[in-house]
Amino acid sequence: MLIYNLSNHHRSQFAALIIRKKLRFTILLSSLCIFALSACGQGLVMPESPTPAPVVTRSFVSGRYRNLFQEYLGKNETEIQARIEAAWQQLFYGDDTTQRVYYTVGEDMAYIEDIGNGDVRTEGMSYGMMIAVQLDKKEEFDRLWKWVKTFMYQSDGPYRGYFAWHCTPQGKKLASNPASDGEEWFVMALLFAAGRWGNGEGIYNYQQQAQEILDTMLHKSEENNGLATNMFDAQTKQVVFVPSGRNATFTNPSYHLPAYYELWARWAARDNDFWYEAAEASRDLFRRAANQQTGLMPDYANFDGTPVDDTEHQDFRFDAWRTLANVAVDYAWFAADPWQVEQSNRVLNFLLSQVIDNLPNQYTLDGRPLSQDSSTGLLAMAAVAALAADEQYGRPFVQALWDAKIPSGKWRYYDGMLYLLALLHVSGNFRIYAP
Repeated sequence: MLIYNLSNHHRSQFAALIIRKKLRFTILLSSLCIFALSACGQGLVMPESPTPAPVVTRSFVSGRYRNLFQEYLGKNETEIQARIEAAWQQLFYGDDTTQRVYYTVGEDMAYIEDIGNGDVRTEGMSYGMMIAVQLDKKEEFDRLWKWVKTFMYQSDGPYRGYFAWHCTPQGKKLASNPASDGEEWFVMALLFAAGRWGNGEGIYNYQQQAQEILDTMLHKSEENNGLATNMFDAQTKQVVFVPSGRNATFTNPSYHLPAYYELWARWAARDNDFWYEAAEASRDLFRRAANQQTGLMPDYANFDGTPVDDTEHQDFRFDAWRTLANVAVDYAWFAADPWQVEQSNRVLNFLLSQVIDNLPNQYTLDGRPLSQDSSTGLLAMAAVAALAADEQYGRPFVQALWDAKIPSGKWRYYDGMLYLLALLHVSGNFRIYAP
């Protein structure tokens, strides 16, 4: 009864504390069960559950990752690896003008270009680094990271410690402010690199580099430089759209990565409790931002989950595609919130009500199409959502991803990066590497 006498703020804090303690206990208990089973060699009979058993394995605990191409489509490992390799070769080493997005510079650098916009973005560079570490491509990872540190990193000025969100392919900064998702993905890719390859010297001490970014993300405001703020709102524990001025007063739901925050809570050198709280805050934001009928989320949202009053970004557009994957990956890795199954079923059920072969790529939150164009990137994110959805909703999108062509042409950058990331997730090849 005590919780009903607390203020809304303290009820939220109290509930978050309980959830976090329950999650830690559940993970510990699961680990002990796995240890006990390996010791005695006996099977474990699980009680019946409405959630598919493979999802509840919680990849963080079990080290097992679902392969939906095999599970749903019966594809063998040779076929799957050939599909991933073909995507890697085309997007990283294909034709210069129609296929590739990865371009080398000199002997030890490279960049990922947004072909349609003619620039290089922290989003794409961090995606490229993540793909490289997942595929064990250390040379490409190091080339991309050196380009980032050489041209995008800001060693002075009010944004010192952050990365300019986009540059020309020649390395000239086009804006000094960062985009928060770039820093988030840099941190995660660097920590996985430390786990997979170990740490080197200087900028190749991946774990140290990741920690420096984390420190800047949470402590920038302490400089009081009049411009740059923290990348996470101190009160709501939510990632901000841009850490500066008005843009730091709202968020982008697709920037919310609770699965990553859970890992930072365990691996960061400090601020660990904050990262646990950030994971819980993001799960709560997803619940508030998702339309109750369609499951669609807006590009930009206030911290309470309501759409930002912005005619171009209050709807489900290109950024918001990624919310489908962010919810599902968090569930596949940690299974901390059963609502994520309901949400994944809801949004995939809505998309199934459309025509998959000609799926509009933008909608109002209540489901009215805003475009007649289709995009491989949206299909790819829907396929990742299948990791948390029931088979009847997820299988059609796993098939659609398998059948999709590798993106090429003018808009191959965003579609291509999401396509390759989705191949890794859906095949069970996007994995956690602990430093």
